[in-house]
Order: sequence, then structure tokens, then C-alpha cells
Amino acid sequence: MSNQDRVQQEIEKLSQKKRKQMNSLERVRLLQLKLYQKAKQEEEYKFYVLYDKLFLDHVLEEAYKRVKAKGGSPGIDGQSFSDIKAYGEEKFIKEIKEDLRKRTYKPQPVKRKMIEKENGGHRPLGIPTIRDRVVQMSCKLVIEPIFEADFDDSSHGFRPKRSAHDAIREIRQYLKSGKHMVYDADLSNYFDTIPHDKLEIALKERISDPRVLDLIKLWLKVPVVEEDGRYTGGKKNRKGTPQGGVISPLLANIYMNLLDRIVNKASGYYHERGIRMIRYADDFILMARQMSQDTILRTHRLLDRMGLIVNEEKSKLIRATETSFDFLGFTVRYDRSLFNRNSKFWNIMPSAKSQKRVRQKLNTTLKRIGHYPATEVVDELNPIIRGWMNYFTIDKVCYTRVSFRKLDDYLRYRIPRYYNRKSQRRSSLHGQQAYDLLTSFYGLIKPFRSSGIRPVNTL
Repeated sequence: MSNQDRVQQEIEKLSQKKRKQMNSLERVRLLQLKLYQKAKQEEEYKFYVLYDKLFLDHVLEEAYKRVKAKGGSPGIDGQSFSDIKAYGEEKFIKEIKEDLRKRTYKPQPVKRKMIEKENGGHRPLGIPTIRDRVVQMSCKLVIEPIFEADFDDSSHGFRPKRSAHDAIREIRQYLKSGKHMVYDADLSNYFDTIPHDKLEIALKERISDPRVLDLIKLWLKVPVVEEDGRYTGGKKNRKGTPQGGVISPLLANIYMNLLDRIVNKASGYYHERGIRMIRYADDFILMARQMSQDTILRTHRLLDRMGLIVNEEKSKLIRATETSFDFLGFTVRYDRSLFNRNSKFWNIMPSAKSQKRVRQKLNTTLKRIGHYPATEVVDELNPIIRGWMNYFTIDKVCYTRVSFRKLDDYLRYRIPRYYNRKSQRRSSLHGQQAYDLLTSFYGLIKPFRSSGIRPVNTL
């Protein structure tokens, strides 16, 4: 059954239910399927009337549910989800609806927070208010299926029913088919360098409703409040979409789709040379049996015309049979089999950087939690361990035994150090085999015991 047939089947199934019996998710899903089907059937069609759908009751209700489910800290107004609950969630949503209906809605400035990167630098994270996140989500719910109809299969990041694991599987398939030349590209500050004028052109290929376009412009031009209280950006801003905004990943994909179309064009330069691209948001690699320097220069010129900056120090062309490469937290390496020295295989495993990052996160957490009781220590550590392990065990895309053993060894070393500090003398675990006690009696996840079996659900 084709994708189009599955969409039509789901539309008919949802349409058979009486509207009053459908919950907000089902009604939003039906709307999305119809928009997707229209966009898929008519590649040149432009949607003229979309804005009114943004403030439909079920769209706003579903938007609020999704924003609330993701959680997150308050924006510049300090309003939290608990504050909204005390105020009245229905009243809060109704006020947003009226602002959108009357077109009096104006986004508030974005609060900037600097997140430390593994290389020692910092990444700016923009935190909109919850109110603005709800409106962005309602817009995303409406326009995403339209652009999903245009997105290429080589794109895996920030898309429904797609993940990093799909990208890794595709890489493995291309390697097995003989595409061993890999160009690993690195873009500098992609989200901060997207040109607004060129992004608008990409949006207008499908959206002709000026009200929706004006709304997106407001989010792109919204001022940023720095950590020191300074206001930056605003109307003079000509590029960038704040990382942390609900709609930012979608806008980033819409713009990078321009690159996807050129590289994957059936009669184009790249396709004729057997070059394939795998992309996850702004991270992408090119793969082929052979790849010339001319291809790299052509790609750089293309990205330059798009207003994007290639980090040439971090970008590299390698032969995967001779040199390993990292992508999305995984290391891909051509290894010799332990059982047959004349045989080699494609070994995919958690990267050294990813392993270092989880150790740093655990170390930072142990320094922060101080005198917590054992049960609370476990509550703090388990989500970190579980999240990292699940990323590498879901779908069984890589070999985890060695890296999980290393994480187990680190915890076995680090947790006794935590409990043997002078400040922990009153703890019953001071001077004890703390790691074994936490894993045996308090439910701390033991990585090596769980490795290579299934996603970890230990509580």
C-alpha cells in the first residue's frame, strides 16, 4: 500500500466518526491529513486560507497539550504552567484565540540562555513565553503537513515518525552498497544564520496567506533579552531563527529543503555521479563510491549562495573503509571481525564524545545534589542514564556492549567517591560499596547488565 493510500484510508476512518465524538487530537490529525493530501497531489498548489485554522478550538487545545507535555521553563514574563493552571487553562486558551482572531497578538521578547557545549563553547537557547509557544505550536500543526509533502526522504531531523536512527540505518545501507567516500559537512551556527528574505521565498512556495507569513515574521524579528538584561535583535534583525522556539526546527527544515532538492534532483549533478545525502536538521553527509574535490567546492558555493557558512576545519572528506567518522552521536567504523580475521564489518557504536558528554552530565549532577538521600540520588541519575542508553538501544542500530560497560565502570568509580566525601559521613552509604547498594536496593540503573537487551525502563 502506497503512502497516499494509507493517508486516504486514515482520512476515511477519521471522517466516519461524528465530529462531536472526536477528541482534539483526532480532529487535528484529520485536518493535517487533508492538508498533506492536497499538497502531495498538487505540487504547485499554494494555500491561501490558513490563518483561520490556527485559532480553531481543537487546534489551540491540542497545541497547549503538546507544549505542556514538553514542559520547559517560563519565558520573560515568568509565567509557569502551574500559574496558568491556577489562572484557568480554558481562559488562557480562550484569550489566545481572541488575540489571534482580532489579529492583536504580538509575541513577547525571547529570553536567551547560554547552554554549554561539549567542545567548551556555548550555544544560545531562546526561550519564548508559554503563550508564544502555544501560538507557534498551533501554527506548526497547520503548516507542517503542507511542507512534509515536499520534504525529501533523505531528511530525518525534527520530522514526524523519523529519527536519528533512520539516518544511521540509511548510512549503513549506503556503506554496504559500496558508497565509502563520505563528506561530513559542518555548518557554523546554522540557526543563527538563516537569511530571513530567502526563508520567506521558500515559505511562499506553498503559503500565500499573508497573515500566516506576517505571524512568522513577527517571531523571526522578536527581540532577544540577553542574560545580562540587554535587548538585542528585533526589527533590524535580518537572519536567524531562535533555537528553542517551537517552530524553529520546522523553519530550519523548510530552508534546508532547498539543498535537499538540488542534491537529490534525479537529473542533477549529484544524482548523476551517484552521490546521496543524509541529513538531520543542519547536520548532513554526502556519500558516493567516488567523490572529487570539485563536488566539495560546488557544495560550498551552493551553501554560500544560501547564506550559510561551512566550517571548513570541521568538515572533511574521508574514505570510510580507512577512517571512522561520527554522526549524530554515533561512530561508524570498518572493523575486523573477532571471529574471522579475514572478515570485516561496519561497526556502529556510541561515539567517544557522546560517552564523555554523559559522564560530564552525571558528574555535574552529583556535584549539584549534595546531601540528597539515596532514593533522590537515584531519581536524579536514572533519567540521565536511561535517556542516554535508550538513544543507542532503540531499534538496535548500534553495538553498545563496550560503551555500556565503560559507563558502568565510571559509575562504579564515581558514586563511591561521591559518598566518601567528608560531607557524606552521616550517610549510611559512606564508606560502603555504594554503587552495588544503589543498584541492588534503590533501583539505580546498572548499564552493563542492561546492555544489548532492550530499551531501559528501570525505575
